[in-house]
Amino acid sequence: MDSYGYRSKYLIKNNKPWFPIMGEMHYSRVPKDCWQDYLYKMKAGGVNVVSTYCIWIHHEEIEGHYDFDGNKDLHQFAKTCGKCGIELIVRIGPWSHGEARNGGFPDWLLKKPFQLRVNNSEYFETIRTYYKKLYEQVDGLLLKQGGPIIGVQIENEYGHCGGLQGEEGENHMKILTDMAKESGFDVPIYTATGWGGAVTGGLLPVMGGYCEAPWDARITEIEPSVNYIFTHERNDHNIGSDYGFGHGITFDINQFPFLTAELGGGLQVTKHRRPRVKGSDIGAMSLAKMGSGVNLLGYYMYCGGTNPKGILTTLQETKATGYPNDLPELSYDFQAAIGEYGQVSDTYKEIKLLAMFIRDFGEELCEMLAVIPSENPTTPNDLKHLRYSFRHNGSRGYIFVNNYQRRRIMSVHHNAMLEVKLSNENLKFPSMDIENEEYFFYPFNMKIGNTILKTAQATPLCIINKKSYVFYTDKEANYCIEGMLEDYEIITISRNEAQNAWKITLDKEYIVICENPVIQKENTIEILTQGKANLCVYPAFSNIPTGFREIGKQEEFTIYESGETCKKATVKFDLIKQNKNSALYEISIDYLDIADDYFLVMNYDGESAQLSIDNEVIADHFYYGDAWRVGLKRFGFPEKLIMEINSLDKEAQIFLEKWPVIEGNRIMRLQEITMDAEVIKTL
Repeated sequence: MDSYGYRSKYLIKNNKPWFPIMGEMHYSRVPKDCWQDYLYKMKAGGVNVVSTYCIWIHHEEIEGHYDFDGNKDLHQFAKTCGKCGIELIVRIGPWSHGEARNGGFPDWLLKKPFQLRVNNSEYFETIRTYYKKLYEQVDGLLLKQGGPIIGVQIENEYGHCGGLQGEEGENHMKILTDMAKESGFDVPIYTATGWGGAVTGGLLPVMGGYCEAPWDARITEIEPSVNYIFTHERNDHNIGSDYGFGHGITFDINQFPFLTAELGGGLQVTKHRRPRVKGSDIGAMSLAKMGSGVNLLGYYMYCGGTNPKGILTTLQETKATGYPNDLPELSYDFQAAIGEYGQVSDTYKEIKLLAMFIRDFGEELCEMLAVIPSENPTTPNDLKHLRYSFRHNGSRGYIFVNNYQRRRIMSVHHNAMLEVKLSNENLKFPSMDIENEEYFFYPFNMKIGNTILKTAQATPLCIINKKSYVFYTDKEANYCIEGMLEDYEIITISRNEAQNAWKITLDKEYIVICENPVIQKENTIEILTQGKANLCVYPAFSNIPTGFREIGKQEEFTIYESGETCKKATVKFDLIKQNKNSALYEISIDYLDIADDYFLVMNYDGESAQLSIDNEVIADHFYYGDAWRVGLKRFGFPEKLIMEINSLDKEAQIFLEKWPVIEGNRIMRLQEITMDAEVIKTL
């Protein structure tokens, strides 16, 4: 059995430093028959720990009537994590937030004649009952029982978004922790959110950071995010700023490692504020956190989802329930690395770059402290001065550079000279030009066998078969090597190739460069294509996979091509009704072939839209500028759908990064619909 713990600077697994990549996925927001596919996609992206909210209102909307069936089957979800080889941290609340109705509290709980989230026996007894019901679902699946559950988060943002502060708040967290343990939750790791004045009750604090704040009440451009500078400050003051609670942190940062559990893997748009996320927004923020000393990259959300439909009410956060924001009734896509319908985004490929590096180099990185030179900018408003840091163990390490600030233009730095001061040498990197929106990290004094790579102007990605070190750059790599590589080699690829690189294991390790996702499952390797796949592989496959042929070489790589699997469907749409508030379109689909999935891609202009089948709304969307993609497999490949587009008023009180052209006072128009087929090929 594996063992887990932590020291003051990093987590421990089996008595060794451990740098996990964690991704949030809410089982109750994802169809049960998709869990395994989504988890394997997360694993292919480098995720080795999944975190998940157990959202109370999803399980006990009616008092005493518990629902752990279908998508809400916590027991089966935990088993599936174990089958996929992924560890699990359950966030048992009782309050979750998670953009759920009442923060996850059932309506009946709000009607009780006692205060919630305070120290009173009636409240605690209610929680005790809920905790026991949750534990019944995971009994047999804790780590000590041979299962995947290694940790539990107690409450969420307690003392920051509601609850008590100071000694009373600390006591509250300790009581909840004791109750969880008494209920059966005996795990090696107990965490608590630590930002914005939240109290932790002595639990392992985890931090957060988002590239924007769609919960901010303003509908204007807001201040640049602090998460793009290098800093020892762990707090993001923007999280939960819609609640107006809390400042700073309440624990001694010298006693606990710097861990993130809610580094934004995207953003969930709100009715009034709709920022659009790019992969580089998340990639640069992640790099800045690594360069600031983070030893856990935990993304919220890593995997988007769909709110379940309630029995009594809708289950999303709304202003009608006293909360600060209005959210889509169904969609919880979050612009995440893996979207609501399982689609892989550019964010996925971007943060995979870091995850692949961490997999092979993370253990040593854990023990490298962050050194942030004093000339670094201390606020994100400084767009002029160079942002950089070092992490090293006294003899070797990495330099981190971030010249990226979301929605801002950074100064270009020509002939930048960067120097790291070690105990026995001052090491200078060759001069470099650093452009706006560039962000990267380079190694120094890296050991490759018995050889020292003094400096490299390229970023390490992974190691193949313990001897092939893969780096990426779009510039001259400039490797400065001390000695001979002998049995080792350095392979250099472009940044785009690295984004499309996948490390798989067959008879040995291979690096596969493919624009399509390459997902290693228990017994197969799947390639998600639109009909054809081209692979650049190193080393060459020992056996050419069935359905592929070798077509050439590209430096160290062998190129393979699959046959074309043509899957087609045609789609058309007709305007059937329109008034000043909405436009109704009928969508007709002819499936000429049955693919593994089809995605309906809708380019529309409007405030929001819904899709219906037989008068039932099956999907919804808040417009923020990108096309709306809906996977059709989960709906049984429907042939007829109705799309309703709600009008976007020219004077609407909404923040959009890019408004559509509105001729007149409002717009509600479906411009184009296309169909993307997804075909699974196996290696």
